[in-house]
Amino acid sequence: MTFWIALALVLLHVVQGPWALALLVATALFEVSTPIFWLRRSQRHRIQVGAETLLGRTVEVADECRPYGRIRISGELWRAHCAEGAGRGDRVRVVGLDGLTLEVERADG
Repeated sequence: MTFWIALALVLLHVVQGPWALALLVATALFEVSTPIFWLRRSQRHRIQVGAETLLGRTVEVADECRPYGRIRISGELWRAHCAEGAGRGDRVRVVGLDGLTLEVERADG
């Protein structure tokens, strides 16, 4: 028995007449609608995990990428491949994934 149903049962001893029925119906509707609301809200967005979540991010080069080097994303170092080359401290955008090597290109401006 949940908190709201228990509260409604206690209040039924205090509230008399048609208000008792209204209180019981309101509590039942609340109990049914709350899980439905949270279930629908939790399924709005598809859960993303893994290296695929890094696509499109603009990050800084940690070790020169000519053509292979490393980039730092959220405190982690990732192996990166930049065909056009990028120096340390340059900004690059993650555009692809090849195994655990991120494909990057220089970020504009």
